[in-house]
This record gives sequence, C-alpha cells and structure tokens, in this order.
Amino acid sequence: MTIVPEEYLLTLEAVRERCYEVYDKGKQNQLDYFDIDETQFDKVVTHVEQVTHQRFGNQYDKIPPHSRLNHFGTDRVAELYQQWAADGKDPLEQTRMVMDLIMVSVLVDAGAGQQWVYTCSNGDKIGRSEGLAIASLDMFVKGYFSHDPNHKQQVTAQGLELLTVDQMAKGFQVSDENPMAGLEGRVQLLQKLPLILTQQVFFQRGTSCRPGHLVDYLLEKSPDKIIQVREVWQVVMGLGPMWPARYVIHDVPLGDVWPIPCLMDRGNYENMVPFHKLSQWLTYSLLDGLQQSALGLQVEGLEVMTGLPEYRNGGLLVDHGVLKLKPKEYERGIHYAQDQHQQDLTVPLFDGSDPLIVEWRALTVVFLDKIHQAVQQKLQVSLTLAQVLEAGTWTAGREIAAQLRPSHGGPPIAIKSDGTIF
Repeated sequence: MTIVPEEYLLTLEAVRERCYEVYDKGKQNQLDYFDIDETQFDKVVTHVEQVTHQRFGNQYDKIPPHSRLNHFGTDRVAELYQQWAADGKDPLEQTRMVMDLIMVSVLVDAGAGQQWVYTCSNGDKIGRSEGLAIASLDMFVKGYFSHDPNHKQQVTAQGLELLTVDQMAKGFQVSDENPMAGLEGRVQLLQKLPLILTQQVFFQRGTSCRPGHLVDYLLEKSPDKIIQVREVWQVVMGLGPMWPARYVIHDVPLGDVWPIPCLMDRGNYENMVPFHKLSQWLTYSLLDGLQQSALGLQVEGLEVMTGLPEYRNGGLLVDHGVLKLKPKEYERGIHYAQDQHQQDLTVPLFDGSDPLIVEWRALTVVFLDKIHQAVQQKLQVSLTLAQVLEAGTWTAGREIAAQLRPSHGGPPIAIKSDGTIF
C-alpha cells in the first residue's frame, strides 16, 4: 500500500529516513551549507563518554531517559508526588497530573534567548530549559492552567482559554530587563490547546478535557499495561493542528517539516525533511512520566524515536568540528546577526526556517545515531538513545559551548526563535 506524503511525513520513520538522505548527500560533497569532517567524530564520542562517566560513574543503569521531568529537579518531582499522596490522590490521578504538567511545560520549552532567567523561590537564578521548566512548574502549582480554584494543579481546556500574554509574562518574570524570546508564540500554542483537548478523544472523559486523560486512553488500549510508543505518538500527533501551518499538504498541516535544496522534489514532496522535535521531546517526556508512575507500566518500541535536532546536540557537532559551516554561509549569518543587533557578533544567526538550519538539524539526527552506537561500544554497555541524549550529548553540548563562549554559553550557530520550534 502506498502511503500518501502528508501521512508519511508525520511518521517517526520518515524523520530518520529523510535525514539519512541528507547525510548521504554530505558524503558525496553535495550539501549546500555544511562540510562534514568525520575525522573529528572520535572527539565527540570521547567527550560524551567523559561527561557520562563524570555524571554517573559506572552506574549506567541509573541514567534516566532524556525527559522534561529531569529539568524540574529530582527533589521537586518527589515533593509533588508526596504532596499528592498526602492529599489523597490515587496513582491514576497522580499520573494524570504529571501528564498535565509535562504537556504544558514541553509546549513552552522553545529557546528563551540568552538574557532570560527565572528567579526561583529560594533566590536561585536559572535560565534556558531548566528555568523554563521550573517556571512552568510554579505556574502549574499556582493554578495558571486550571479553571477550578479548588483544583489548581491540573490543566483544563477552560483554564487554558483564560490565559493571556500578560499572565504568562508575569509567570515567566518577563520584563524589559529580563526579555524572553518568543513569549507570544508560547502563549499562542497554549491558547490553541483547548480546541485540541475538546476535539480529540484521547483527552476526554465525560465533560472533563485535559491532557492527563491520555493515561485513561492508553490504559484502555493496553490492558496488559505495556504501552506502545506508536500509541503515544498517535496521541501527540493529535496536537498537529496547534502548530503554525508553515507547510500544508492536502489541508494537512505538517508542523516541524521543512524543504531542503539538496533533496530533489520528484513530484511527491521528496525534498521535505520532517523533525517533529517538540513532538518527540513531548513523547520522550510523556513516556518517562508513564514509566515513573505507580501504575506498573512498561514501554515498548522506543527504537523508532530519533535524537532531538536542537541546538545543544547540533552545537556539539559544530564545536568539535564534525560539521563546518561553509565560509560564505558563516559570513551571511554574521551579517544577519549584525542586522538583528545580536550581542555576540562572532556567532552567525539564522531564522529557524532557513534551509541552512534544516541541513544542520538533519545531520544532527544522523550523528546522534552514530554517537549512540559508538558510546555503547566504547562503554561496553547497552543504553537507549534517550539515555545517551540525557547522560551525554545534551550536557556535552552545553559544556563545550560554555568553554568556547564563556560570556553567554550559547550555541555556535544562533537561531532566531519564535517560541514554537526549538
């Protein structure tokens, strides 16, 4: 049976297949924006191995999967569960609440920019993904996303409909002195979620419409408590109408899918490369929340997921010299950084939709597979790709960025964020 392009491009298989087509062009020196130098690859593997050992020693079984829950901090998550149990919430409702929290937290997790920080209740100042995570957790606890003041710690369609940019600016502590990139884009995503919650059966139980009801749906589909990744992906793909309709095929919005010049469109959209980064990040995080629950759930089919093509993982490859911007493209990015009054004018800047960024992200997906295999061989241990992302690549990307650009620790290539992709 032939699968139509708008269905194919929404599959996880398409992400890996199209990214490898881009990599194959690179091996033939047919890329438009990057050169590949695989002689530098061992440096990346060594760095990831070192970071993994520093963080976990030989206790590889202690490595958690890459997930939003890690950004909240172990203590904060444990305190939530303790509080919910003390309040009489059963394991099923606790799991629904975690799913609620994960959903909104991932949807606001696009890059916030180098200047934004969140001041925690203890006075700690935290930026980037962890800062966004803790801010979203605090807002969740305060009832920002619930319509019911007697049940604040939930996410409901009615509650999200009441959200405003001013409220979210307050929750994220945004000001002239503490600017956030893409604030409006984040709010617009959350404002679109109620329509999805009220339309998709995954999120409905009676008159209640909330992300957490996906647990009920999955338990009905999996009475043996073995959750298939494809089932969770189907739920996440149900969010598709939320994403900005950048590219549409036969009235189907594709989301995080982009054309690339090095692949030829032969009449069936063969030049389109899907990533679904936020959707995969959400899927990894939901799966982790399900596995951590007290419901005794298992997950099967993780191998179809890919590495996440975002700036930490991609930056690791650029900073170690595996991927090198062609000189004219570097100059183009520097000119754009100057035009946009970027703080660090040694870092090239591009729009998220720029074909250069598409090429970078596609190569990142492929090299994350290669790093996964190489790290397992080097450590002589079996790890999931999600564990390698968490233990090594993301942290190593941040570490080398801080070493090479100590003034801000940002990536070697900056992406102008609208709050909905990266």
